[in-house]
Amino acid sequence: MESIFEQLAERLLARNSELSHEQARTWVESLWEDFDATRAKAGRPYRGPETTEAVVIKWIDQYGPYLHRYKPGQQKFNHLNG
Repeated sequence: MESIFEQLAERLLARNSELSHEQARTWVESLWEDFDATRAKAGRPYRGPETTEAVVIKWIDQYGPYLHRYKPGQQKFNHLNG
């Protein structure tokens, strides 16, 4: 997983130079965990890390350039752009 997270963080940094490497890595891990947790809560079957990686790549490509603008509404997300 370490190498996948690093590749995704590098992908995010290529799309958003406003983020530090640490912030990009935190975003990647948070997006990954959020997708897996949301699927589990919905009772959906686990489809493996390949599916999660594909979704996170899609989110990075779509929202990555704007993630540095994110203003968390809940305290539990404050770490994302700290």
